[in-house]
Amino acid sequence: MKKWCYLLIALLVAATSAQAQGNDYLTTQKAVKGDGYPFWIYVPNDYKQYERTTPLIIFLHGASLRGTDMESVLKYGPLDAVKRGLEIPALIVAPQNPKGHWVPQKINDILEWMQRHYTFNPQRVYVIGMSLGGYGTLDFAGTYPEKVAAAIALCGGSTLRNYQKLGELPLWIIHGTADKAVKVEESEKVVDGMKDLKVDSRLRYNWLRGASHGDLARFFYLSDTYDWLFLHTLIEPRREVDTNVEITTDERATAYQKFKRRRTELPIK
Repeated sequence: MKKWCYLLIALLVAATSAQAQGNDYLTTQKAVKGDGYPFWIYVPNDYKQYERTTPLIIFLHGASLRGTDMESVLKYGPLDAVKRGLEIPALIVAPQNPKGHWVPQKINDILEWMQRHYTFNPQRVYVIGMSLGGYGTLDFAGTYPEKVAAAIALCGGSTLRNYQKLGELPLWIIHGTADKAVKVEESEKVVDGMKDLKVDSRLRYNWLRGASHGDLARFFYLSDTYDWLFLHTLIEPRREVDTNVEITTDERATAYQKFKRRRTELPIK
């Protein structure tokens, strides 16, 4: 009888452990180099099952979330969307920038650290950012295009002196015409610059009439946003930008409302 009891207890413990390992969770990591960025890592619940094919998303926040309070990085973006119930089947890395513009080298340090410590598909690395993070997205993608399968830059711009390498990957630039924080001209400069260089064949851009700066945060709460990213992979060197995914005004309007009242706390390991 005792043997059966011990066996039952062992099975229950194993089942509980397996269930715990299968849950979504967050973890934090200190800067991998002295002057680098600390970052959050989101691990989806089926990661262990599909880790070799799992995509990696790098999220870059805007200027309002700069500082040293890591909790602030969870205020909006992919991690907040996950906490509100949106399923994003990917590892998500969300660094925090203490000050200034995003530095591509420091973001690359994080990517290389992830490659050493996690298993994921290196052909499916994506970058998405808003405002200052939009600048960071374009700056990183234009510095390391060989590492980025696709990128989305929301209401940002770029500090790059040359946009040539931005033409090497599928890129979606989105900006609101009523943005008072970062004028739409900042994104237009990049688009016009890429056109002048004739490297815009894999560029997609939308100027959202009447949309304010904050309106674009709604893109983080739409499955279509991530589906568009996942349609691209580095396996196809001359991959074309997908233009079939459309995000309507109505979808944007209801995106955040759908998850507004649903917020759960993911376990932090």
